[in-house]
Amino acid sequence: MLYSDHPRVHYQKPQLAEVICQLRFPVILSIGAREPVDFQEAVRGVFPRYAAKEEQAARPAVAKGETPRTVVNHHFISADGHWKLNLTNSFISLSTVTYPGWEGFGQQFDRPLAHFIRIYQPAFFERIGLRYVNIFSRKALDLEGELWRELIAAPYLGVLAEEDVEESTTRKCSVDVELNLDSTCRAKIHAGPGMVKQNAPNAPQDPEVKFILDMDLFMSGQIDPRMAAGGLETLHGHSTPLFQGAVTDKLHSALEPR
Repeated sequence: MLYSDHPRVHYQKPQLAEVICQLRFPVILSIGAREPVDFQEAVRGVFPRYAAKEEQAARPAVAKGETPRTVVNHHFISADGHWKLNLTNSFISLSTVTYPGWEGFGQQFDRPLAHFIRIYQPAFFERIGLRYVNIFSRKALDLEGELWRELIAAPYLGVLAEEDVEESTTRKCSVDVELNLDSTCRAKIHAGPGMVKQNAPNAPQDPEVKFILDMDLFMSGQIDPRMAAGGLETLHGHSTPLFQGAVTDKLHSALEPR
């Protein structure tokens, strides 16, 4: 069963590596033309640290030999480094590595989003997305020795769901799917075991094979900015039955629901 009707719960041992909310809008040139001073003043109390990075634009150059366009990605970071707002001339996003639950996440985004809409007045949002990156560690959950087919539902396992397939000898196996959740919402899901690499120079690498469940839920079109919060609520409403349907009762218990 792809969707579960289990009630929403909070976990004592969540395996969320990152949660990201992103809203894309038609390019606003004023964001790229000057530093977003007014926006920083509005959010600086919660996001006091600032950095900027020049990145290649999402849309590649169309003419042969044309120099790729770059955009400035403005980073507004909380004092503890656990929360980050990003602003470019085509999107605003919030991400965290310490997800406090949907209500806390929403409260952290409400005011920055309201300030963004007030200052820049986007005509509409082209895409609203909510992404949950889960990385399950059997070691952290005291499940060492358990096979993934005992912990993850069969639709997300591919050939690893088959009893005659040896997990230890399967070098690569992943599932990628895109599906409609309702008439306005869609999901892109990547699932499969793998090793999580540390990109920092000389950082020690973790040899444990973990299971990655990356769920990107989104809606697109011409979304009225006044409907953005409601759209995010709708996407979150879809995330619970998807996640609960992806984990078995054994994994659900190991996550320690409360």
